[in-house]
Amino acid sequence: MTPDEARDKLEEFRVLVDDVDRRIVALLNERTRVVENIGRVKRQTQMPIYEPRREDQVFANVSATNRGPLTEEAVRRIFERIIDEMRMIQRVWMESDGDK
Repeated sequence: MTPDEARDKLEEFRVLVDDVDRRIVALLNERTRVVENIGRVKRQTQMPIYEPRREDQVFANVSATNRGPLTEEAVRRIFERIIDEMRMIQRVWMESDGDK
């Protein structure tokens, strides 16, 4: 493969990655909307934001559906970060007037 062919191939792959990234952002925003609804319920019932048992269920769910090439540990780390951000969103939402 020549350097020009390699650059063309890389550009093709990068276009694909950009598309996947946009879909990931759309899914994260969809998840955020659901989390905001969860925050509404928790706020109304004065339930805690942090629920370790539920987080364990999320990890089990995503691990069970993972078929690679990501390792189970990688999926867990990614979802730990997602959950952390969602928890922050709930906290901010619950501490505000809830109209965000």
